[in-house]
Amino acid sequence: MAKTVMVIDDSASIRQVVGIALKGAGYEVLEARDGQDALSKLTGQKVHLMISDVNMPNMDGIAFVKEVKQRPAYRFTPIIMLTTESQEEKKRQGQAAGAKAWVVKPFQPEQMLAAVSKLILP
Repeated sequence: MAKTVMVIDDSASIRQVVGIALKGAGYEVLEARDGQDALSKLTGQKVHLMISDVNMPNMDGIAFVKEVKQRPAYRFTPIIMLTTESQEEKKRQGQAAGAKAWVVKPFQPEQMLAAVSKLILP
């Protein structure tokens, strides 16, 4: 059975690029526009990994990570931040919230898929 990855980004084109790369590698993909949208779509189904932008309307990526880590069903789900932010301070905030990796845009799909395959839940 294919593993499921949720992609959270307010940019439809980024969701599309990431989705194409993931689907090409055999993953199922769920999409969300922002942290709030993502939380509303997490209804207890198994999600093996999440990829989230940092800067989004309604709920940013770091607030989303903190919130998702409070939910027992998703406490151990690895989260990769995919963002234009490369500042150490933002990375520290992301790691403190529970993000497992930080991929800076523009990114190479291979680089992102390598991070996904390393971190995805069995």
